[in-house]
Amino acid sequence: MYEPNVVGDWQEYDEHAGLRVRVHRLEAAEPPRGRDDAAEGLRYFRLRVTVENRGSRHSTIHLEDGQIDVRIGPDGESAFIDWRNSQFIEGFDVYPLRRATALLYAAGPEASLSLVDVQIQLRVDDEWADRRLWAGGIGLHEGAVGTGPVRDGLACQVSNFLRDQAEEGTA
Repeated sequence: MYEPNVVGDWQEYDEHAGLRVRVHRLEAAEPPRGRDDAAEGLRYFRLRVTVENRGSRHSTIHLEDGQIDVRIGPDGESAFIDWRNSQFIEGFDVYPLRRATALLYAAGPEASLSLVDVQIQLRVDDEWADRRLWAGGIGLHEGAVGTGPVRDGLACQVSNFLRDQAEEGTA
C-alpha cells in the first residue's frame, strides 16, 4: 500500500492506464431516506468516490459494498456504513473523458470524526486494482474538511509536508 492521500487528491492507477480515483467532499450530512436505527446516537457524514477515465478505451468499474472501508478516530475503529442510503458503482462502463461517482453515507461518534481514513479497492474489467488510502477529517464546528479540531492529524501533517516541499522548491 502506498502512503495515504489527502482527501480530495487524485490517485492514478499504474496498472490501468489513464484511470484515476479520488475520495472527496467528506462532510457532515444526514442521509436522504432517513437514519438507520443502528446509527442511533452517531453523527452521520458522507463522502464521494469519483473514478475518472483519462485513457483511450472504456473500462468497466465496480465499487460496491466491501470495496470501501471507512475507519474513524485515532484508534481506527470501523465507521457504521449505511448501505441503504449509499449509492455504489456496479458494473458501469466509464468511457474516455468521463467519470462515475459513488456516494457513501456513514456514521460514527462525533468526537472521532476529526480523523477519517477511507480505503478503496476498485475492480476494473473484472481485475482487482491495488488498494488506495485517503486520510482526512470533518471539522463539524468549523465546517471545514480535512483540518478538523485535531491539528496533529495525518491529513494536517501531510498537508504541512507538501506545503514545506513546495516552499523549498521555489526558494
